[in-house]
Amino acid sequence: MKDSITQDGDPVLRAKAKPVAKADLGSPALGKILKKMSNALAKEGFGVAIAAPQIGESLRIFVVSGKVFEDTDEESSDVNADTSQSGVEGEQTGSHPDLVFINPEIVKLSRKKREMSEGCLSVRGKYGTVMRHEKASVRAWDESGKPFTYNGSGLLAQIFQHEVDHLDGTLYIDKAVKLEDDTKRSELRDKHHA
Repeated sequence: MKDSITQDGDPVLRAKAKPVAKADLGSPALGKILKKMSNALAKEGFGVAIAAPQIGESLRIFVVSGKVFEDTDEESSDVNADTSQSGVEGEQTGSHPDLVFINPEIVKLSRKKREMSEGCLSVRGKYGTVMRHEKASVRAWDESGKPFTYNGSGLLAQIFQHEVDHLDGTLYIDKAVKLEDDTKRSELRDKHHA
């Protein structure tokens, strides 16, 4: 069975993704891509986020699983938007919807960094240690074209950095200070995959 997630070696993962045109926001074609992303993510038990290139679409979009927000401390992340942000209706099991970030741009990073354990749905069988900023703020559009800014720390900040790297054609293995083969599947519970 072919992996529904694009794997390392596919040129789409190394290309700089194209911005989504304003005219495409809210379109059925974009909705189909977002649903495909959410559905692919929902099938991954350890996945916390997915970027459009990971489903073969070279577009500047990433989706963060709703389960991240259920586990995230309310004080560590907040959203500043003109209206509340809606999520993608995919195969979600939790109460929080997946959140869509279209044409995301990291607008602020903390000076403080720390080593974080990381994996990737596009690099099966490996995990590593990557230096990431502890806090990050992202400005993006939701699927209907409303702008918003989301501030995250810890896991959420890590996800923002990992996913924006994907959109720039960079994989975490390019930045890893230590990379290991995943020999014990049970250890993945402590690793974060995006």
